[in-house]
Amino acid sequence: MTESAAQARVAIVGGGLAGITAALALSEAGIPVTLYEARPRLGGATHSFERAGLVADNGQHVFLRCCTAYRGLLDRLGGAGSVRLQDRFDVWVLTPEGRHGRLRRSALPGPFHLLPALATYSLLPPADRLRAMRGSLALRRLDPADPLLDQVALGGWLAAHGQGEASRRVLWDLFTVAALNVGTDEAALGAAAMVFRTALLGRAGAADIGIPTVPLGELHGLAARVAIERAGGEVRMPAKVEAIEPGPSIVVDGVRIEASAVIVATPHEQAARLVPADAAPGRERWTGLDGSPIVNVHVVYDRPVTRLPFAAVTGSPVQWFFDKTRAGRVRRGQYLTVSVSAARRWINASTAEVRAAFLPELARLLPDSHGARVTDFFVTRERRATFRQSPGSGELRPGAVTGWPGLYLAGAWTATGWPDTMEGAVRSGLTAAGLARRHLEGSRRRGEAVR
Repeated sequence: MTESAAQARVAIVGGGLAGITAALALSEAGIPVTLYEARPRLGGATHSFERAGLVADNGQHVFLRCCTAYRGLLDRLGGAGSVRLQDRFDVWVLTPEGRHGRLRRSALPGPFHLLPALATYSLLPPADRLRAMRGSLALRRLDPADPLLDQVALGGWLAAHGQGEASRRVLWDLFTVAALNVGTDEAALGAAAMVFRTALLGRAGAADIGIPTVPLGELHGLAARVAIERAGGEVRMPAKVEAIEPGPSIVVDGVRIEASAVIVATPHEQAARLVPADAAPGRERWTGLDGSPIVNVHVVYDRPVTRLPFAAVTGSPVQWFFDKTRAGRVRRGQYLTVSVSAARRWINASTAEVRAAFLPELARLLPDSHGARVTDFFVTRERRATFRQSPGSGELRPGAVTGWPGLYLAGAWTATGWPDTMEGAVRSGLTAAGLARRHLEGSRRRGEAVR
């Protein structure tokens, strides 16, 4: 069975950030678009749900000032006023023993803006601070695009450059695990070099941290549908694309729909099942992009327990915590989310086991929580939150172009030059949209019918 139309639209498969970005870019260019999402919501891995009056995000997502493509998407969605971006990179680092350090950029130009912070970082002894500064400058000299770096683990490189166990634990792990969702010993050096060079060792303000102040479902999903439809695009959900066929065309609920171009913006496992073998002969390589989990621990107290908007933690199963009281629409008490990346230890643990481990840790970290009552506790799990960004993973990431004209790939797992992040997803959507637009323009110049 075939569905026909006077003018076939570009079909975008998947309503995560990559698909949203592609749909919005093409719609704003006046190109008819239909976005198909199998779930009854947009946003992909960034979504929200309600729980007894509280609005919870499935996980904590942050962005940096250097995430220019993502910030551009927020502007187009009208969400720039719904995030809080630091004036200056500033992170408190806590320990369960009551010690703390602070990493705050200075007014110096990059890449020297963080050297004073490293020189005074109290969680490291003076000799290790000097080694950390030397290691930072050595890391900045690496070329993230060098394919040889994709085959090397960050941990070994750090050890070879004088970074001991203490430095790795209280400094390098803080940012590697959060940015790449793997531990330092597992992280690919090329991906790590990209993160550190671009964010922490690049322009002075590049690493300033941005946090949503509204639920992610509102910031991304609801706003995206309104923006796409306002620009003339169409959103269909729930609508599961079952197959992609030559033309290109798609099959949705048994109906074959002609398309002028197709952008597949699903997770890589789904894309490997959807994209035909002759369109992507190397698609079996994508399955080598193994998943890495993230667990988020949600705790609501009956009173405020910290004044910090967020903090990093070392020497504890707690890695980062964030004050979600405002974004979660909590009117009484305080709502904290603990974000645990590279969470293989906790992904299959019961809620009771997680509670028994994390509540005492939070009590050690936050003295004001003593005597506070926990009014709600729950856990969200993303088993394949990102692909595992370990040595060799970079060469498995495909480009946006396939072997079929008019069929393109998008998603943070594609070869964007960025790790698997919101910024990478948005950049991939922009790339795929640009390719689809050029394909349509080329068809018109050749006098081919645009279905």
